[in-house]
Amino acid sequence: MNPTILVTAPKLAKAGADLLAQAGARVIYLHDPDSVEEVERIMATEPVDAVISRTVQLSARAIAACPTLKVISKHGVGVSNIDVDAATARGIPVYVTPGANAQSVAEMTLGLMFAAARRIGWMDAELHAGRWSRAQDGVELHGKTLGLVGFGQIGQRVARVCLALGMEVVAFDPALADGSSPVDGVRLMPSLDAMLPLVDVLSLHVPLNRHTRGLLDATRFAAMRRGAILVNTARGEVVDESALIAALRSGQLHAAGLDTMAIEPLPADSPLAALANVVLTPHVGGSTPAALAGMASGAARNVLGWLRGAPVDPLACVNPQVFS
Repeated sequence: MNPTILVTAPKLAKAGADLLAQAGARVIYLHDPDSVEEVERIMATEPVDAVISRTVQLSARAIAACPTLKVISKHGVGVSNIDVDAATARGIPVYVTPGANAQSVAEMTLGLMFAAARRIGWMDAELHAGRWSRAQDGVELHGKTLGLVGFGQIGQRVARVCLALGMEVVAFDPALADGSSPVDGVRLMPSLDAMLPLVDVLSLHVPLNRHTRGLLDATRFAAMRRGAILVNTARGEVVDESALIAALRSGQLHAAGLDTMAIEPLPADSPLAALANVVLTPHVGGSTPAALAGMASGAARNVLGWLRGAPVDPLACVNPQVFS
């Protein structure tokens, strides 16, 4: 039988949709990409074999409601919206698409870094409003120290550009505890707290989990150099948002560039939207056409490979214990 695959979004990039069509799959798309209720209803009423998960929650209830479910793939790498424990309890592998959006997110990181350092967003808004407001308090990044929290594919790409710019680069990643840096010229730090006092710019590249939720709080902002810049293209919940706002208001932070926030979509009354030293983008770091095509095709290959009995690399599976 041809598989039934739920895509938890209204569409999938052509590269992935074509792979599913070639496999003869019946594809169900969401009408509302933010509706947990629609996901749960479909999972309870349709013989879904696989899910390609975008951003909406894939709950334990949805997973339990679908006896035919065999495999899940995230369209990306962050699985905080998927109840991985519930899938694991059912023996259902949860795959990701590592590297598919790394270049896109790295470039967004750099864009936010430059925009925050030079107040580009604020000046652009001023000129559009008819005011010739020439901010002359921008931060030159040459000679400054960049700290990377997480040093995987995205962080490594950011590091190479910033080294070429003339920045010092340090990084902390528990996965590199042996002290061997994958990028020449980048110094690995033994802990986040050891790194914070050294950095002028801090960029986050970690998943959201119980170890990273609220990772940056008031104490850690206070430990950074006064006038530092924060860039977050990871997950909003990694940062204590109240502490971030206080640090931005006090001048402890010069600016922030944020592609992710604790609550998305960002509420209209969020203090972040009112701060002139914050550059905001709506969680689109990994959403260039090239990145979307890579994630879509990667996710399609993940689920089709498993359903065909030829699973992809187990390193792309976040719960490999299901293989044993």
